[in-house]
Amino acid sequence: MNRQDVFIAGAGPTGLVLALWLARQGVGVRIVDKTAGPGTTSRAVVVHARTLELYRQLGLAEEVVAAGMPNPGINLWVHGKRRAHISFGDAGAGFTPYPFLLVYPQDRHERLLIAHLEDMGVQVERETELLGFEQHDDHVQVRLRGPQGEESCEARYLAGCDGARSPVRHGLNAGFEGGTYDQLFYVADVIAAGPPADGQVHLSLDDADFLALFSYAADGQARLIGSIREDRVSPDRELGFEDVGERALHGLGVEVKKVNWFSTYKVHHRLTEHFRHGRVFLLGDAAHIHSPAGGQGMNTGIGDAINLAWKLKAVLRGEADQRLLDSFDSERLAFAHKLVETTDRVFSFVSAEGNFANFVRTRIAPLFVSAAYSVGAVKEFMFRLVSQCMLNYHGSALSHGSVGKVKGGDRLPWAAGAAIDNFGPTGTVDWQVQVYGDASDALSAWCHHTGLPLRVFDWERAHEHAGLTRNAVYLVRPDGYVGFADAGGKVEALRDYFKEIGYRRFA
Repeated sequence: MNRQDVFIAGAGPTGLVLALWLARQGVGVRIVDKTAGPGTTSRAVVVHARTLELYRQLGLAEEVVAAGMPNPGINLWVHGKRRAHISFGDAGAGFTPYPFLLVYPQDRHERLLIAHLEDMGVQVERETELLGFEQHDDHVQVRLRGPQGEESCEARYLAGCDGARSPVRHGLNAGFEGGTYDQLFYVADVIAAGPPADGQVHLSLDDADFLALFSYAADGQARLIGSIREDRVSPDRELGFEDVGERALHGLGVEVKKVNWFSTYKVHHRLTEHFRHGRVFLLGDAAHIHSPAGGQGMNTGIGDAINLAWKLKAVLRGEADQRLLDSFDSERLAFAHKLVETTDRVFSFVSAEGNFANFVRTRIAPLFVSAAYSVGAVKEFMFRLVSQCMLNYHGSALSHGSVGKVKGGDRLPWAAGAAIDNFGPTGTVDWQVQVYGDASDALSAWCHHTGLPLRVFDWERAHEHAGLTRNAVYLVRPDGYVGFADAGGKVEALRDYFKEIGYRRFA
């Protein structure tokens, strides 16, 4: 009988990242996908700053950035003129090591993740379909059909990373409430020329014709995402790029030299009621799908995977009890609810039809964006929101304490300009204690005794500017969020925190 710690159904970015983080922590994984190979087309093109920060833990960030196209800003076009410009560099330079929007198509992204997974000795099993599963007290029994026929295997846990039509979700009889937008959209991989082919993101808001251009190479390679007008849609024939409205293309000033591939799709907004069902978890599109507004989908699935990976490892190794896995459901479900609501509002505004909607979108919105983005606080807020750096877990059972501006559940602030980068990878995916200033002898001794990594930074003005407090203790989770913040830094307070969350390793 084939037994694994974690069985992963689905080898898109969510499943691949989950497998990578688990394998890096020494957890046995098996990952299968019903496709014959990695994707060759995709809608997802954006990798946000928070994802890159998390990738840095495994030494992936710089490779991903080098392979993609860092976009320094977004431009809004109306009636053939650039009406507003949003600069990411200005907004995020003091907030994250990655103050840009990285355009990196999902198909290329997947191939990079697969290569790193193979380096760890894990192969994606292709043309292998999950037929069903049964939960037991201490394992999940999984039935598969692959190239060699049907088989059965056991895993301690099952992760459904198998997309919007998730067989794992259907096997749970879990709901997937939501709806479908009326508009038909297209995605095309093209060779583009013209002013917009300049390495930035360009959005055209001409009336009801929506168009977005994402450059991902210096030679004009770009991804187009746009709407197709209803009068072009016919049930009698398959749509092609010639059915794309030319008004938005001309208004953006883009010339399409070549179309490498083209596909149409409907946009959905759906959310399941729970991400954890006993020993079975739902992640990524299997748990939540939403509009492409803000390029949040793939990044959210990757966030799901990293949130779950370190918790699974702790429970599998007997370091923590089941309450830690319950926090995956509460933390990621709360974020997904906010995300679906936010992207739904933005998408409804962008795609709304009618004279009044057109007037607001083409006349009012560009003026509002330009005015608002000239205010420093608004500019930073917008960057934090879109980049997912604003995501926090304040309501989580794992979030305790506060010191100055930092609360338990916050993303650890990045200290820009500090002599030593407090986001620098430690080489392991583990908890750590950070102190900016002086750590007490008692804290140092306890961390050494328990094996809890302690990082002490000489106090600098950059730390104060980031909102950190001198000599305070910040207990940082393996995913870079503050679990516990304490001004006193007493060992008893840290020990009590671990006892309260059921984490035996340091209690």
